[in-house]
Amino acid sequence: MKTIRVLAAASAAGATVLALASPASAAAFNGNIQATLVGTMTTSAGNCTGSVLTGSLASGSPSNPLTINSATFSGCAATVTAQNLSWTGGINGGTATINGFKIKVVATLGITCYYAGNLTATARNSTSTAEAQIELVNASASKQSGSSFLCPGTATVSAVYNVKGESSPGSGVYNQKINLF
Repeated sequence: MKTIRVLAAASAAGATVLALASPASAAAFNGNIQATLVGTMTTSAGNCTGSVLTGSLASGSPSNPLTINSATFSGCAATVTAQNLSWTGGINGGTATINGFKIKVVATLGITCYYAGNLTATARNSTSTAEAQIELVNASASKQSGSSFLCPGTATVSAVYNVKGESSPGSGVYNQKINLF
């Protein structure tokens, strides 16, 4: 069940990515973005090897608003499904937030858990790939009504997501490097 913790916060991580177009001197990035899990999402109880979040970024206002319209998870010990999309958030300095985050986790023997909350992550430029990154470190969400009594009261996750912008509007190709700040 602790794998549930990993998945809950993970989607929040990618969801809170806000960025500026690369290079750093370019105009603020406005458009569709995709956040892809780098490596493994971890928790003390298990791992998840894949996650992709897509949405849009409207840079330029004080909080750089972000909307996440899709969140998927794969390679996990449980089945994880995003709930109540779209999630909203923003970035202010090096802090990223995602509000309205909620997931459903179905574990072994059909045990169902729901987790929700407003999550906080670190936003920064990647030093090795020049891609924007969001990092969650022990981010947590709370158990919600409808969950089995066997579900832990909180779900935590640590994960890193790389974020790229869509190359041209509506193309579905996310290969534009973007930088935070």
